[in-house]
Amino acid sequence: MAYAPGVALLAVLAAGCTGSAGTESSADDSNLGSPTVAAAPAGKYRTLPDPCRSVPRSTLKDLLPGAAELPEDQQEKVYAGTAAVTYDTDRRVGCQWKSEAPASSHSLVLDFERVVSYDTAVSDDDRATEVYGKKETAAHLPTGSTSPDIAAKETPSASDAPSDTPSGSAPDDGANGANGSDDTEDLRPRTLDDLGDAAFLDDLLSRAGSSAQHRTVSVVFRTSNVIVTVQYTEQPAVPTEVPDSKELQEKALTLARKLVEKFSD
Repeated sequence: MAYAPGVALLAVLAAGCTGSAGTESSADDSNLGSPTVAAAPAGKYRTLPDPCRSVPRSTLKDLLPGAAELPEDQQEKVYAGTAAVTYDTDRRVGCQWKSEAPASSHSLVLDFERVVSYDTAVSDDDRATEVYGKKETAAHLPTGSTSPDIAAKETPSASDAPSDTPSGSAPDDGANGANGSDDTEDLRPRTLDDLGDAAFLDDLLSRAGSSAQHRTVSVVFRTSNVIVTVQYTEQPAVPTEVPDSKELQEKALTLARKLVEKFSD
């Protein structure tokens, strides 16, 4: 039977195109069934508040005794605080205040850190939990059945590096225990279960030779993907005086709780 070569060639090409289209269709159908992996959720907070405006004036007056006795222009300068130098204010900001009084000097430092995870498989909150955990570990919080009237860790130098073991009262300081009071309340560095998602308190008594000493109470808490650090320090004018742990801890904790409420607004 005779046939035209041109017609046969067209038939072969048509069959080839049909087969190719069928293969692509099958591949597309198989891709439709492939599971998609959702990215880990972002943190609750996308920005940070201004730390220098985060503390009410009434609280600053309580934390910085002596500032209220200054001339008005100097008061304003003290209460305004000094912003920390940072390179990304969406990720980290801070502020510091300091006041001098005849009996003692006080300083307050705030640090706000917004943690962002750049791993799509790890949420911002999980990364913040990891960062917070490292801070708590670095604080070397005491464990075991230490006497509750032992309030703070003590270092023999001006360094603020924490000691591995909490100490008792400072030699010849005239105080009953390191907290300078006869209370049996547990004032040791410790974790806190009523502040944000996780929190701890550290209490460090530092010495600079025999002429000066100061106590710094730090409260660190995490709320979602933000980590807040409050550092409150007192240095008495008289070298033999020991700053009271209970008073400093109460004031630092009061401020920390106000900040938790601010982030919750």
